Amino acid sequence: MPFFRIDALHRQRPSPTSLTEAGFPNKLCGIMSKPVTEMEAVVRPEWIDSNGHLNLAYYVVVFDLATDALYAALNIGDAYREASGFSCFTVETHTLYEREVHDGDRLLVRSWLLGADTKRLHYFHEMFHADSGERSAVQELLALHIDMSIRRVAPFPPDVHTALQRALKTHAPATPPKEAGRRIALPG
Repeated sequence: MPFFRIDALHRQRPSPTSLTEAGFPNKLCGIMSKPVTEMEAVVRPEWIDSNGHLNLAYYVVVFDLATDALYAALNIGDAYREASGFSCFTVETHTLYEREVHDGDRLLVRSWLLGADTKRLHYFHEMFHADSGERSAVQELLALHIDMSIRRVAPFPPDVHTALQRALKTHAPATPPKEAGRRIALPG
């Protein structure tokens, strides 16, 4: 089985609501429109930590592969960088770990576009156990558009900005995920 597979934009999959069942409040609900991308991965033995589950660093690896798939689907990935001299750098992430993941588990990551302006991209990943549909983790990210020749923030070219706005209309959730915009703090 390949390490990961990317299913971009228009692949036919069961609707997100097919994963929702009573008793599993963190399974994917119907609040999202449709993901920009879906990516599958299989947990490798070397990713398992001393607690017998996926080490937190490897959740980030899987989410990073999902980011690569998202960027490719939005035409701002490696080919865009090579052709234009521009790229996107992640400047902030927030990851929530909800369920353990173990060696050999098949994972499905769905990526959602939450917002974009002239220089920033805001997106959200959800990781599921591919077999049970239970959500394992989520990650919210903010990226900046970078001119690689000077390694500074730069506006998206007008055609790219327009394409991102079109993608937002198609892929932005009807309501933002409740986990988006969270901060780390003790209760009270």
